[in-house]
Amino acid sequence: MKKTYKVDVDCAACAEKMQEAIKNTEGVKDASLSFMTLKCKVEFEDGVDPDEVIKTARDNCKKIEDEFEIFF
Repeated sequence: MKKTYKVDVDCAACAEKMQEAIKNTEGVKDASLSFMTLKCKVEFEDGVDPDEVIKTARDNCKKIEDEFEIFF
């Protein structure tokens, strides 16, 4: 399953860090985050709850950049 989320990130370097944090979240198959469009496309592993996984991904990102936000 793939979903697109609106994100709030301050700089391109931070966006790259957030993309890696999301990709490394358990249950995420792949992710791409665009600083220009402020959108993140996430592909989830089969059988996971996307809402729970994206909450965990957001928490992982906030450990790196407290002001980062994913809107879902």
